[in-house]
Amino acid sequence: MADVRTHSHQLQVHPQRQHEGGIKVLYPQSGPSSTQVLAVFVGVPIGGTLLTIAGLTLAGSVIGLMLAFPLFLIFSPVIVPAAFVIGLAMTGFLASGAIGLTGLSSMSWVLNYIRRAGQHIPEELEEAKHRLADMAEYVGQRTKDAGQTIEDKAHDVREAKTFDVRDRDTTKGTHNVRDTKTT
Repeated sequence: MADVRTHSHQLQVHPQRQHEGGIKVLYPQSGPSSTQVLAVFVGVPIGGTLLTIAGLTLAGSVIGLMLAFPLFLIFSPVIVPAAFVIGLAMTGFLASGAIGLTGLSSMSWVLNYIRRAGQHIPEELEEAKHRLADMAEYVGQRTKDAGQTIEDKAHDVREAKTFDVRDRDTTKGTHNVRDTKTT
């Protein structure tokens, strides 16, 4: 007798969405907001204008350098030291500005830190008082314990010396007695 089992299988089919390109991928639920549209309408012309000005400035610099290059060759004994001096002066101005800005930002940080710390000082002062009181109590207890230990040891030493002295006295007395008896 063959045991034949029948199994029921279920097959689930999930529909696949087709990929839609374009702006719906970035904004699947709705279109761009009015703020985003305004940013694009204002940003593109301003960015384009600035890029155009940057390109014109670069082109003007290259043309000016090409026209001035013969003059640089002719007047190089004068221009090179002048350029060196101007470069040092600009470096000095930039360094002083950077150092000044660093100083101002440091002072601002310190003032803000002091303001924030001033708000927490009473809490920290109370915490310090509690820690100091706890430490004083701990030191006092340790001092009492150390004093008691020293007192106990001194008492033990005193008792040991007392017994030692009594033992010596009794042994001396017996020696003397023995010595007197034997002689």
